[in-house]
Amino acid sequence: MDPGTSVGSSSSCGRRSHWCSVAYWEQRTRVGRLYPAHEPSLSIFYDLPQGTGLCLGQLNAVANASNGHHHDGGAGHRGNRSHRAGSGGSSTGSCVQRTRNKIGYGIVLSQEPDGVWVYNRSHHPVFVHSPTLDLPNPVRGLTVRRVMPGYSLKVFDYDKSSWILQQGMEPPGGLEGPYDPHSVRISFAKGWGPCYSRQFITSCPCWVEVLLNTHR
Repeated sequence: MDPGTSVGSSSSCGRRSHWCSVAYWEQRTRVGRLYPAHEPSLSIFYDLPQGTGLCLGQLNAVANASNGHHHDGGAGHRGNRSHRAGSGGSSTGSCVQRTRNKIGYGIVLSQEPDGVWVYNRSHHPVFVHSPTLDLPNPVRGLTVRRVMPGYSLKVFDYDKSSWILQQGMEPPGGLEGPYDPHSVRISFAKGWGPCYSRQFITSCPCWVEVLLNTHR
């Protein structure tokens, strides 16, 4: 069975251990469950004909059809909770809906020997932060990188991560919620941080948190 054939599916007998889990957020609202990635390459998309991977549109459909909804206090929690999407008012909901429409073919996450790469397959930029992108000058605070359509970026460097842990470096300023040195946050179409009007990723309409499992 392909891991993309069901949303939030658990690993089956004999399957390799997942190398990361992905949480989808719409501003401060978690949508759906954590999605475990077992294959080295994972597609994350909203609209991809005959595509396999994590379909964010399907997560929304499942979350909206669910009878039980709970509110999560912030990003970075690993509980498997399901939430209603776009529940913050009409203006917030319309902003989220416009951004959903821009995700399209989305991104591909690729686990490589030197780290984790992201390839942008959509028609709009994506914005990325990870602990290894903050080097070499963490005093500047949060570093958010823009990845244009058709381009790729190494979003998590294993060697740099090991160096950060050995040095015992403090997390950069401008973070909201628990700090995880093995996570990557990716926002679709909207940037955040010191150079943008949105200071925190929880103000971005649609974003994912990639929780790495193989480099801890």
